[in-house]
Amino acid sequence: MWALAGRALILVENLSVPFDRRVWQECTSLRDAGWEVHVVCPKGAKRDTEAEVEIDGVRIHRYPLRPATGGPLGYLREYGWSLLHTFRLARRVGRTGRIDVVHACNPPDLLFLVARALKRQGARFVFDQHDLVPELYLSRFGRGEDVLYRLVRRLERLTYRAADVVIATNESYRETALTRGGKRPEEVFVVRSAPTVERFHEVPAEEALKRGMPHLLCYLGVMGPQDGVDYALRALALLRDELRRTDWHAVFIGAGDAFDAMVALSRKLGLSDLVEFTGRIPDEDLLRYLSTADVCLAPDPYNPLNDVSTMNKIMEYMAMGRPVVSFDLREARVSAGDAAVYAPPNDESEFAKLISFLLDAPEERHRMGEIGRARVSGPLSWEHSRKALLAAYAAACS
Repeated sequence: MWALAGRALILVENLSVPFDRRVWQECTSLRDAGWEVHVVCPKGAKRDTEAEVEIDGVRIHRYPLRPATGGPLGYLREYGWSLLHTFRLARRVGRTGRIDVVHACNPPDLLFLVARALKRQGARFVFDQHDLVPELYLSRFGRGEDVLYRLVRRLERLTYRAADVVIATNESYRETALTRGGKRPEEVFVVRSAPTVERFHEVPAEEALKRGMPHLLCYLGVMGPQDGVDYALRALALLRDELRRTDWHAVFIGAGDAFDAMVALSRKLGLSDLVEFTGRIPDEDLLRYLSTADVCLAPDPYNPLNDVSTMNKIMEYMAMGRPVVSFDLREARVSAGDAAVYAPPNDESEFAKLISFLLDAPEERHRMGEIGRARVSGPLSWEHSRKALLAAYAAACS
């Protein structure tokens, strides 16, 4: 008989923990349900730098990792290095006691190799699919049926096959697990990413953050090739040049492997006086900017990955009661509903026009913000996802 609580090992490669907010919510929810939780993840560059640490009862084991550079081969080097360290640390955790559940968060779809080894020792495998890696490959590198694309498709199939239970971030991902992954409905659980309402709360607005302008626009999130910061910058150039509006200041919060390129693009577009890049900032500063923002930007372009992915930035904007301008993507509409306005996919001119519309409509901005706040506090709250997470573990251990 499997216990309702036991010892869980969570494997993460994409971000450090607790910086990875979704994984940290899962860790603390499992801890509160009586699980002993261990995490293996990379070290952060400026935070989460300790090799071994216990935070709020969660034991975290970190390894050094240099992010990929140089295209697909760079990712192969990164993933190979992280896999070796993950095996090493998972064995260390296993020597101190039985592991009941190994919970692997992708990307990459290589961690099933660690899970498969632990399954031979009696563990059950929960696959937490954060990204559809084949679609991520297409969106990032724009390649079709090449050798590496076929490889990532193969690795995804092997991961699905090894998993006892799959956790999907939304219904689109769940459908992929059922169809492409061949999983049964009772083996797939939707655990949506949801902001911690206690973390995202309004503080007094600071007019100084607007740099003397009437309005503040805000982008929050990762800055990678598929995240659309370039679309946002070109839309802002159109807002200035075609719509003749310079009554705004825009701040881009976050970092990523496209950060330097986006700073350079803003200069090329002549936006340096209107646009500010902060990099990653502490939570207290993040709240100051979001509480002051009039309009928030979700410029993720249409591609095979973005159309079916839940954007954390949209959820966080809604938690702060801020209206959103987004491209018309399937899962963006599921998340935001009437808390956002939607430009045709990848249409930068219409994106600019919607920004302008909201800047002139304070009552509409307030209405949309209240809708978003209610969605995040209600049907899209973490409480619903927490119950689904515990149900997934119960199914895996039954």
